[in-house]
Order: sequence, then structure tokens, then C-alpha cells
Amino acid sequence: MKVILKEYVYMHGVAGDIVDVADGFARNFLIPQGKAVKATPAAIARHENLVAESAMRRHELNEQLVALAGKIDGTELVFGRRAERNNKLYGSVTNMDIAHNLLEVTGIDINRRRISERPIRELGEYDVQIRMGQDLAPTVKVIVVREEELDEYLARREAGEDVSDLIVEAHMVDEVEEYEMETEDEYSPFEELTGEDGE
Repeated sequence: MKVILKEYVYMHGVAGDIVDVADGFARNFLIPQGKAVKATPAAIARHENLVAESAMRRHELNEQLVALAGKIDGTELVFGRRAERNNKLYGSVTNMDIAHNLLEVTGIDINRRRISERPIRELGEYDVQIRMGQDLAPTVKVIVVREEELDEYLARREAGEDVSDLIVEAHMVDEVEEYEMETEDEYSPFEELTGEDGE
């Protein structure tokens, strides 16, 4: 018997497929469970109309997503945060913060789960992708500066001045940490007190 599947059926197909199955399987399982309908000429015609409408809606939705992605791509979001001398933040910039700031700047409300970034915990400049579709991921630039330098950063940027001196390069933080670790390993309080290396 030919049936139109209404949902995924293991080893047979996915919703919308027209498949041949054993009569007993169709009558006793698929149709009573609501997993399929008999493929009559009327049902096939309805199914073709639904497929065409679905394709049209999918195309319209994709066009809307592409337009939104164009508005988002390249947007610059600036956050002022308190930070330690080694550029580590007190707290973090989360995907919720990014979504909220993006809404304020562009008027586009993005679900925070679409923002593919772990919490940002250091000063610096980051390229953050927004997953909007299978092949659609616009990038926003997130800049985290010291809280006390935020007004100066925004004023200088508005005036068209160079603001790169206020942006900490994220890789510099790693170098600082590496240096601190090396000096801690080499430091010996016994050596400082006695002038000997303690062995």
C-alpha cells in the first residue's frame, strides 16, 4: 500500500515521503498511530500543495534571515568592565549581555543560544558569530575596555580618532600569565634570604 508519511518512520522515510509499505503494517500500525495516511489521489494532491507552500515559506524565511544577517554582520558592540591589572575581568561578558546590547544597537532581538561564544573574561577585541541558519552566521565585533576608559573610547570613536591604544590585545594576557608562571617557578624565598639556592 502507498502511504504519505506524517513523521519519521525508521527504515521507511521522513515526513512528507510517499512510500510503499506492507498492507498490514499500514492498516495496523502506521495509519492508526497517525504516522501516515493512505496515498489516495486527493491526499497526494493536498500533500503536493503543502510541499509547495512549505518550500515558499522556507524561501521567504531564508530571505528574511539573510536581510537580518546583513544588518548584524560587522556590528561593533562595546562593553566597559572593571578589570584587574592583568586584564582579567571582574565577572564576564555573557551571550545574554551580547544579545541585549545587539538589540539596543540594531533593534534585532536574537536568542542568546544562537550566540556562539563562551563568556568573555578578559579585556580585548573578539569576533563573535551569530548562528542564524545552517550556512548563515554573521559576525559581530565585541570590544571590552576598562570601565573607566569607556566614555573616552566612545567619544574618540565618535570623533573618528584612533582608539586602538585603548583596546587590549587578548593574546597579551596569555604572555603575562606565562611570564608570571615562569617567575613563580624560578623564585625561591630561601635563596633571597640566604643567597643560596636551598639545596
